[in-house]
Amino acid sequence: MKIGLLSYRGNPYCGGQGIYLTYLANELIKLGHEVHVIVGPPWPLFLRGATVHQVENFNFFGKKRDFLPPGNPFKIFSPLHFYEFGASRLGVFPEIKAFSFRAFLKLLNLARTHRFDILHDNQCLGYGMLLWKLLGVPVVSTLHHPLSIDRATWFEQPSTLKQKVKRVLYYPLLMQKIVSNRLDRIITVSHDSAREIHQAFGIPPEKIRVVYNGLDSREFAPIPGLAKKPNSLIFVGNSEDRKKGLLYLLQALAYLPENVSLTVVDGGAPQRSFAPMLAEKYQVGRRVFFTGKIGPGELVRLYGSAEIAVVPSLYEGFGFPAAEAMSCELPVVSSTAGALPEVVGNDGAGILVPARDGPALAKAIRRLLEDPELRRQMGQAGRRRVVNLFTWENAARQMVEVYREAIDAHG
Repeated sequence: MKIGLLSYRGNPYCGGQGIYLTYLANELIKLGHEVHVIVGPPWPLFLRGATVHQVENFNFFGKKRDFLPPGNPFKIFSPLHFYEFGASRLGVFPEIKAFSFRAFLKLLNLARTHRFDILHDNQCLGYGMLLWKLLGVPVVSTLHHPLSIDRATWFEQPSTLKQKVKRVLYYPLLMQKIVSNRLDRIITVSHDSAREIHQAFGIPPEKIRVVYNGLDSREFAPIPGLAKKPNSLIFVGNSEDRKKGLLYLLQALAYLPENVSLTVVDGGAPQRSFAPMLAEKYQVGRRVFFTGKIGPGELVRLYGSAEIAVVPSLYEGFGFPAAEAMSCELPVVSSTAGALPEVVGNDGAGILVPARDGPALAKAIRRLLEDPELRRQMGQAGRRRVVNLFTWENAARQMVEVYREAIDAHG
């Protein structure tokens, strides 16, 4: 097949959408398909054989100064750029909507020389995708989870009226509901996420397909001979994202002995304020270490040197940090939120505790810290589970089945 794979951001270090794009594209190519990646910045890395078509975007939302387009500052007055600039100054996140229209123009141009069999969007769901349907090609979209969950969990934390208004403007729930119901298929990454999508957007269950994410178990693997740091915990995620549940892990840390430390691998917002404030509030600041953005190799080393990975999320559509830790033979203490029970499973890879429960997290962590043999057994069980269930090859093969189904139904 000739596959158009679209994502408003493509770099694997910019978030889950970049990781998803990279591994899925590479595996589809291994299966013999022709993959064209239509993508916004930051641009993809590590693609092996895909043809990349860049869609211009100047990330006005993330720039408070020096926002004029380099080279030609007058580009800011072109309609989509000007809309994106103006909307971003009102607290709206316009990137996905603008990308959907820019991508249509790119697809229209590509249609002169390429006839795609399927167009696969990676959680954009902008209004411009309704125009993609005019190209006569079936359109499917991966929806990792509905953004209503992000907004709901954000509101659980203390915030000012101004912050609340900004969050209401930030999440384009109506747009995603309208667009997702008009596509040929919705793909999601867990059965829990499928239920949430149906409830939030009203998409009929028969239009939703579950394809688990994969993981590179050769990259995320135990490092022989690497020493463990005693009484060490690791948390991986955007510390400014309220649904990641770091608040409750810091609460748990306050219940644990003083020699227990926590490493926070935070690839999120460069300006961290929420997490350090909470660490000081619970008087654990000197036991918490923030790494900022790091490469995959360093992340694997940090997994390998920690004794326990903690995933206290309030919701996960899948839960890459849990799967990564398991692949590195690291025992996991995880909440029961979202799809995490599907990832961690019930075959001995970790301990599941209720979400939003700091004392329960502390109890499970203490149990593992006091039992080296249990940690070893859980680590091995986790590695086996990832290798058997969560591979990108499996994901790509299942994705092709969804593509063929959508093509056949499209007629």
